[in-house]
Amino acid sequence: MNARRRQRFYLVGAVVLGMASTVGLVLYALSGSIDLFYTPGEILHGKRETHQLPQIGQRLRVGGMVAPGTVKRSTDSLAVTFHLYDAQGEVTVSYTGVLPDLFREGQGVVVQGVLQTSNHVLAKEVLAKHDENYTPPEVEQAMRDNHPRPERPSKEPAL
Repeated sequence: MNARRRQRFYLVGAVVLGMASTVGLVLYALSGSIDLFYTPGEILHGKRETHQLPQIGQRLRVGGMVAPGTVKRSTDSLAVTFHLYDAQGEVTVSYTGVLPDLFREGQGVVVQGVLQTSNHVLAKEVLAKHDENYTPPEVEQAMRDNHPRPERPSKEPAL
């Protein structure tokens, strides 16, 4: 192999190695910022399709309803704990900070945080559902599956 071909070979090899390194670093950085959506039942029993349970320490988003009577506020700090439930289970959520104005028992919320134990989430952010105009598709599907709406009473007088 002459010197010119060898030089081109090394140049092409360096470019390919640099591109592969760049792609690898980008994928590694993106994997650290992915928050998967779960319902309380999926945290306890696994995803429906794969039956895969979330790992302890995994970042995730959990959507469910705040269980009535479970909101406990600390008297000397902004710490609060509450339970999120759906038709398949219930998980405990701990949060330190100011809760949204629309947060209340019986309300649908989405919390973003880290799974501490198999049924306890340490939340970094709590989002309360504000209206029916827009809901992320995965949250809407989970709510439809796990929280069927009660039938509305008919407006016709009973006989």
